[in-house]
Amino acid sequence: MEEWVGKVWHRLITRAANPHYPAAVVSLSEVSKVVGIMFRALGGDGGLRVEAAGNTGNQSRRSFLQRMAGSQQKVTYGWRDEQALLLPPEIDVFPERQLNRDLYLWLAAMAAVEEGQRGDWFIHNQRLSQKVLQRFPGMEHRYQRLLQAQLSLRPAMHKLPEDEAAVERAICEALTNPGCMKQLPTAKTPPNPVYLWLHPSPPSAMPADAAKTPEQDEEFREEGEIKTEDEQTRRQAERVEMPEGNNGILLDRFENIFSWAEYTKVDRATDEEEDLDAAEKAADDLDVISVAQDQKSSAKRLRFDLDLPSEDSDDLRIGEGILLPEWDYRKSVLRPDYCRIQPMLARDSEATALPKHLRATARRLRSQFESLMPVRYWHRGEQDGSEIDLDAYMIHATERRRGQASAEQGLYRDFRGGMRDLSCLVLADLSLSTDAWVNSHARVIDVIRDSLMLFSEALSATGDQFAMYGFSSRRRDHVRFHTLKEFGESHNDVIRGRIQAIKPGFYTRMGAAIRHASGILKKQPNSQKLLLILTDGKPNDLDQYEGRYGVEDTRVALIEARREGLQPFCVTIDEKAGNYLPHIFGSSSYVVIRKPSELPREFPLLYARLTS
Repeated sequence: MEEWVGKVWHRLITRAANPHYPAAVVSLSEVSKVVGIMFRALGGDGGLRVEAAGNTGNQSRRSFLQRMAGSQQKVTYGWRDEQALLLPPEIDVFPERQLNRDLYLWLAAMAAVEEGQRGDWFIHNQRLSQKVLQRFPGMEHRYQRLLQAQLSLRPAMHKLPEDEAAVERAICEALTNPGCMKQLPTAKTPPNPVYLWLHPSPPSAMPADAAKTPEQDEEFREEGEIKTEDEQTRRQAERVEMPEGNNGILLDRFENIFSWAEYTKVDRATDEEEDLDAAEKAADDLDVISVAQDQKSSAKRLRFDLDLPSEDSDDLRIGEGILLPEWDYRKSVLRPDYCRIQPMLARDSEATALPKHLRATARRLRSQFESLMPVRYWHRGEQDGSEIDLDAYMIHATERRRGQASAEQGLYRDFRGGMRDLSCLVLADLSLSTDAWVNSHARVIDVIRDSLMLFSEALSATGDQFAMYGFSSRRRDHVRFHTLKEFGESHNDVIRGRIQAIKPGFYTRMGAAIRHASGILKKQPNSQKLLLILTDGKPNDLDQYEGRYGVEDTRVALIEARREGLQPFCVTIDEKAGNYLPHIFGSSSYVVIRKPSELPREFPLLYARLTS
């Protein structure tokens, strides 16, 4: 009974203390696509992801009910850094859904015009509001509606101490007339959250190499299982020294502990922790997560640093490798000779016929693609040719008798066909992620294998010049580039055997693979050169290539390919590709295959549409 009364009381007091409107909530997942498009359209950095921001401790004055219920201790702001545009996971501060949705768009517009140093929070947000309203007059009506809703939520000034009331008056004036206030008065208590402004002091993103110690190698090794959230939330963190001692201590009786402490410098046995869910719940309750490094691996992480197979069991290496540059977006420089491409050839591949389950589809595709083969016919009335055009000669002789003959009339004919002057290189992603299952019958690598089989069968019917390669990587010094079919090789059972031998590899250092493939394709004499990239995910590797670094390097590699006259196009089965492929390839140079099992049938037909 006591427990039931406690639960009822908790619900009642929490509901009474909540100033928000749960019935009008709008989540980031609902508007992330629109917000991303608007952010980039207004001039925001196209390489930034749209992510959910973490909570920030709320130090402002709370009501008696809120203190009793223990609510409103955290608030979520929006901001941007070098990696992402971070917005609240959900917004329910206004009573109307449309207002909450408009707040997402307004915060995205503020972040889009943000440039350079932030400076003072009060002055900086006024300046951003001015920029948005001046550059985009269409935002004025939306801002005025948000302004009225925001002002209605501000605390009553007559109930505040004098210093806090002065701060509140300055904020309201700055919201109403952005740019009019030059200084925020001081007060003992911070002001209530201003939802129309960006984060007062946004945490900076930790760089990819910040977790390394001087004793560690540049490409460090991580072990253990990683739990990935469907909607990742950026949390604030700080780096601290590892506490000394090997044993934890009991600080107090558990019945006296009412809240989580942000950081208690005691040793915690990380190698024995099994309950990731409990750790995640604890992290959600913390404003700032303190991180220390004890040189021990956690028992529950699952990110593999895979060893290479022995030389005897690995594929054949062709040569000593090829050095290629890589783009470092942080320094805006192209690092020369930074990556090593290692051409490979399957060691144990055997000549094989087309698998039985693909033969019916292959026959249908061949008959369809034969229509793309140029048809030879007689070209008449030519100035030069293999034979005299008798019809043209008779007309010429008649006109000559009548004194009307033309000296420029063509009297020859030639038997020739229209030329499909194009070449195509297919670059297939053979990373470790292709070992995942797409259904109960096939993995991603099986779908890619069937796609390459049918693609080669279809193109062999057209006579088009084509080559096929696969790639994976393990850091920058070992980018494996598997030869499946080279230009000039005829399609036969040997090629089918190489395709049949492909298997999941390591990681996806896409920029280096694209640069090497572009170098091969640009040597072809054809006027139209198509670079088809087949992948199931975004660029990544064990080192700093994870995240935006790999995205920007791949983007620059594609820009280089277009400068060489190539036409890159990406085919992917990654459902989240819309978050990053438009920035890498452009809005019209990629396609997402929603059902991976349909890739073998769709891939050749896509080629037909691209080259028709």
